Amino acid sequence: MDKIAAFKELIWDYYRQNRRDFAWRNTDIPYYILVSEIMLQQTQTHRVIHKYEEFIATFPTLETLAASSLRDVLMVWHGLGYYRRARYLHQLAQIVVSEYGGVLPKDTKTLQTLPGIGAGTAGSIGAFAYNMPTIFIETNIRTVFIHCFFDNKKEVSDKELLPLIAATVDHDNPREWYYALMDYGVWCKSTYVNPSRKSTHYTKQSQFKGSSRQIRAQILKLIAHNEYVPHHNIVHVVNRTELVRVEEIIKQLLDEEFIQKDINDVYSIT
Repeated sequence: MDKIAAFKELIWDYYRQNRRDFAWRNTDIPYYILVSEIMLQQTQTHRVIHKYEEFIATFPTLETLAASSLRDVLMVWHGLGYYRRARYLHQLAQIVVSEYGGVLPKDTKTLQTLPGIGAGTAGSIGAFAYNMPTIFIETNIRTVFIHCFFDNKKEVSDKELLPLIAATVDHDNPREWYYALMDYGVWCKSTYVNPSRKSTHYTKQSQFKGSSRQIRAQILKLIAHNEYVPHHNIVHVVNRTELVRVEEIIKQLLDEEFIQKDINDVYSIT
């Protein structure tokens, strides 16, 4: 048996015995899979499970999401962080409803023209929503291929991995194959020193506590939950000891048109 065939047998054998079960794996509704893939960007699975269910219950279709306010979306999103994803998802829903008749495109190049969707997410949507043999890479897939094919190499680029991903993809059932790869990747990380650290694309996530990301999240949560918030309230509630940083982040949010303020310096979600 050659190395590729042995590798595929290893992954399928592991998956048959250790398959993880998530709500988004039990559906082929493209919108539901879109939501899960956006949520899973930079966020661990256990943090997504309940938020995914809450989001789908609140916004059950692309049409209901598109018709909702950004404030309503952010209130449900709270707890996942990286609020730009929520905004992108909201904008994406509006575009798909207005330009594509509410049908999420299958073509990965078209998907990449939509807010918040890069090559990896487009590929994963193609595989999981439409069972297409797309070629994409994410952290768990990267881990598997580095561990199995580049165990003795220190710096591995995605360009080296992509031909192997293409050579091994299951064209009959790409959806389950990628689930299997991801599950094996999780096992690898729990068993070995994270193999993806050998990747030239590896970056360690910065600490959230005390970061600008945390302050940004606090500001958005405050405004979303209270609808209208005077400037002095933001500074008082969020962080009185880091006034300069708070002011910089408020300006960033204004520049991004994430929030807006009236002539009385009262802020609201755009």
